[in-house]
Amino acid sequence: MNGQQMTQAAPLHKSGEDVPPARPTGTTARAQAVKTQDRTIVVEPLKRSEMQQSYAQVMADEHTDHGAYGSFVSCLGSMMGSLGAIPICFCCPNPYVNVQQGTVALVSRFGKFYRSVDPGLVKVNPMTESINIVDIRVQLLNIPRQTVTTYDSVNIEIDSVLYFHINNPYVATFSVANVRNALIERAQTTLRQIAGGRTLQSMITEREAVANEVSELVDAVSETWGLVCLSLLIKDIHFSADLQQSLSSAAAAKRIGESKVIAAKAEVDAAKLMREAADILNSQAALQIRQLEAYQSIARTANTKVLFLPMGNGMSTPHTSTSTSSQPQPIIEDIDDGQENGIRTASQYAQLSQL
Repeated sequence: MNGQQMTQAAPLHKSGEDVPPARPTGTTARAQAVKTQDRTIVVEPLKRSEMQQSYAQVMADEHTDHGAYGSFVSCLGSMMGSLGAIPICFCCPNPYVNVQQGTVALVSRFGKFYRSVDPGLVKVNPMTESINIVDIRVQLLNIPRQTVTTYDSVNIEIDSVLYFHINNPYVATFSVANVRNALIERAQTTLRQIAGGRTLQSMITEREAVANEVSELVDAVSETWGLVCLSLLIKDIHFSADLQQSLSSAAAAKRIGESKVIAAKAEVDAAKLMREAADILNSQAALQIRQLEAYQSIARTANTKVLFLPMGNGMSTPHTSTSTSSQPQPIIEDIDDGQENGIRTASQYAQLSQL
């Protein structure tokens, strides 16, 4: 929907038909909905509380008498300003200055501050008044890379940035010669102080906590300069070549040590399992099961076989069986009834007949 369609007047309706309500416009609308193909974008009107606050102020001694010379210069400046306001007069200075949104103008007369003005068109006396434009928006300050020493005597280089804004234009302009340089020096000094109380591992893993601690200390001092320190961010931490190599070696050694510990634990677990398996296989029942498996293996062939079966007195007696058929006949012997875990009946040997 283009702008022309939105601004067209509603068509007339015959009597008796429902007339749609008029669409709110301009200052009467709280929100304007712009419909697109798949979504609706709600545009909220700008609220007064969200706009730039007013810094306009006039000092009480605005009309201070500066003597005959001051009056003469002021009168001359007013005349030159009146001529400079004419567009075709290029020989006289223009008395009007544009103050952009997001800034505040501080006007001084004969070098003394006497008023502050909000964004807009400001008229000054070109001979007696000077104007300073102060940016009150959030600003980004790049802190140069600096070398700091940690608590464990390791030298590292830190890159960081600082976000701040001016909340008192008068103090930031007339109380500090160079507020940006002062803020940089304060941030660097505080960062060195905080890094000196932390180890290298803490500086790497707790980077956000270090940045918050530095930001709080810098903000406590910057308030007296008319500034508000919003946050400090550590962009990067640089190590020397030797330090990088030592850290890599330490990490590699740690990984090797962890792998050895894991291998040792695996060997211990394997030894425990083998011990348990040996205890199980050494039981009387396990020995008889293994003996039965051996008999089954021998019985698969059709030639003559000699089987040694345990007797009641613990002796083995050989038995010979000759069979020409493909299915050999099993040899069944009496089993010692005194064995607790042994084979109790001879029927268990009948399984050999199925081979």
